[in-house]
Amino acid sequence: MNIGEASQASGVSAKMIRYYEQIGLIRPSARTGNNYRVYGEDDVHVLRFIKRARSLGFSLEETERLLALWQDRERESAAVKAVAVEHIADLERRIADMQGMVKTLKHLAHCCGGDGRPDCPILEDLAGHAEPPKASTPSSKNHS
Repeated sequence: MNIGEASQASGVSAKMIRYYEQIGLIRPSARTGNNYRVYGEDDVHVLRFIKRARSLGFSLEETERLLALWQDRERESAAVKAVAVEHIADLERRIADMQGMVKTLKHLAHCCGGDGRPDCPILEDLAGHAEPPKASTPSSKNHS
């Protein structure tokens, strides 16, 4: 099948298939005499594997490790579990960080009057309570 058909069968865009091939995540496809890429069912299974791993938030590096483990019939499941557990811990850290961001932004939004006055605790927090720099005017620029 051609790249468009492989894309449709796997759910991975043709652009991403070419990218994965370029970075070495997947092996280069076979080529026809007129240099079109040709994919088989095994290639589609690999692309589906990558798509699923990426949909679970695994990085390209983690996906590459998982792909290598999947293709290694002699591997121990403990190695696979270690990658998953490490990823879970990373996701939990990121979730905690995002929850902290939400809490802070909710507090700042609550403190902001949202009225016609220029005072804004959100901007003050972002600026570290520093005064904004003076806007430069054409007359204040250094003309050398």
